[in-house]
Amino acid sequence: MTATNSSNPLVRFLNLNTSGEKGGRSLPLWRQLLLQVICLAIAAEVLFPIMYVVTMAFSSQTSRPSSLQLIPTEFSLVAFKQVLDHPTANPVSFLELLRNSFLLSFGVGLAALLVAVSAAYAFSRFKFRLRQVLMILVFVPLLMPVVGLSTPLYLLMNSIRIMDQGRVIFNLRDSLLGVGIAITAGALPFAVWNLKGYLDTIPKDLEEAAAVDGADVHQTFLRIILPLSLPALAVTGFLGFIAGWTEFYFTSTFLSGSVPNHTLALALYAMVGQFSSTPWSAFSAFAILFAVPPALVYFVAQRWITSGLAIGAVKG
Repeated sequence: MTATNSSNPLVRFLNLNTSGEKGGRSLPLWRQLLLQVICLAIAAEVLFPIMYVVTMAFSSQTSRPSSLQLIPTEFSLVAFKQVLDHPTANPVSFLELLRNSFLLSFGVGLAALLVAVSAAYAFSRFKFRLRQVLMILVFVPLLMPVVGLSTPLYLLMNSIRIMDQGRVIFNLRDSLLGVGIAITAGALPFAVWNLKGYLDTIPKDLEEAAAVDGADVHQTFLRIILPLSLPALAVTGFLGFIAGWTEFYFTSTFLSGSVPNHTLALALYAMVGQFSSTPWSAFSAFAILFAVPPALVYFVAQRWITSGLAIGAVKG
């Protein structure tokens, strides 16, 4: 075991062999049992709220359960049917809410990805004046709260409108496009920094070899850099999708008067009533349906969320 590994208290406690050699010493039985107990405790803490929500979703009662139940005693689909038929008091269907959420999420993820990968490649490969200053300026919005950015964005979006005979027929602020632009502006700083850090790990030898073969900068970027950046692109795009899917502050502030443009997050919040008027079974069913699409997107994209593609390409 190296000196670095031996200085790690967790490694010393577990008595692990981290040198990469096969046939290392196995953990004593009492440490294996201790690790199992710790893992079970963490799993129970994580799964507790999920099991509670599932139990309420399959319940037929509308009030909050008076006792703690983690295992459903009945399997009623009344709450799911209610959510799919008429989720809220607003005249908007569940499919319309789902469509708006998908449009907003995919739009934010795609726009943030396209802009961020171009900017990250420029910061990673090109040398120009004020490069470090611009990188710091890109990082500054991450230090500001969303509330501080909402007012200028609201005023900017609200000033962009289309008038017809004195009547407003389009307001950028009161549209999914305006909300998407605001969310993309908040997602871009992290996307740029995340992709730049990954592009810095791609060896420049590949680009130099492509230049020798006659490839220009655009061909190198499209045919070499982007394929090797699939893991980082998948992670960045997925985080942008999640940012648009779970966004509530901008949507509730900007779309206050546009019910047809409401998203699932707004509809879920609209189900919360004062005191005990919240339909908890329908609320829990809505929460489960709200969490299914991001899980499906993750399962589809997880094959690209890997590492080491650049290293493998250099060795090849």
